[in-house]
Amino acid sequence: MNNTLHILNGDATLPGFTEAEIPGDTMIWREILSEGPVIKNVASAAFWQLRSDWICQAFGETAEVYNDGMIVPLEKMSAPYEEINLWFEFDLHCQINLLGALVMLNQQTNLSAPEVYLISPSEFPGLENFSGMGELNGEQLDYLYDNIRVQLTEYDFNLAAEAWQLYVESDAGKLKTWLADTPFWGNMPNLKSAMEAHLKRLEFNTDGLNYIHQQLLAIYQSGVHTKAGIYQSFWQTEKIYGMGDSQLDMYLQLLTDKKLIEL
Repeated sequence: MNNTLHILNGDATLPGFTEAEIPGDTMIWREILSEGPVIKNVASAAFWQLRSDWICQAFGETAEVYNDGMIVPLEKMSAPYEEINLWFEFDLHCQINLLGALVMLNQQTNLSAPEVYLISPSEFPGLENFSGMGELNGEQLDYLYDNIRVQLTEYDFNLAAEAWQLYVESDAGKLKTWLADTPFWGNMPNLKSAMEAHLKRLEFNTDGLNYIHQQLLAIYQSGVHTKAGIYQSFWQTEKIYGMGDSQLDMYLQLLTDKKLIEL
């Protein structure tokens, strides 16, 4: 075992990361905690059973595949590494996964506190419309590692715990107050914009539609009537959500059920 663990948010970053040859062990975080049910105790068996059940139901996954892809790799997070590097992007999908990882690290009592670092780019020099580290090569990931990596402090872990608690509670009023009252975002500058985006998901109009539903409906009403076209239009303006087509399909299904769209 190496002294260093790198946790990558999803498989897309792995090819470039392998090319970069940055020393250390690698773990892939294969989850979408920004969708589906969650509870406060991320380190509990109940949490991961809840997630497994939902992933299998929502995406037709098997419990075995989820276990091998997510649960088994989690064992690395309790191994005695001296340093852990978290590679998570700026969008809501990545930031909620990041909160889950940070809270889990903090909740594990058998962890001899490693130094924890964050690599969380919201842009990359020379690249327009940067959408994530999956589009970067090894040299570019090396650049991020050398230039934007920051060590997380106790303040950052406390901030993550507060944000996670609010995410679990799903109370729009409490979240709005917290966003207004938090004076400093520590070493996690992307967290605020992600949680602001999440707040929009908690606020519904009289038709029972949140911001994402409303945006998708507006795209449809503008004349875009294919899923592929709707995806592309949404991604152009709403990359803060970091949603893939499977996630957007869940929102489109509600619009279909309400007979507001027909695809």
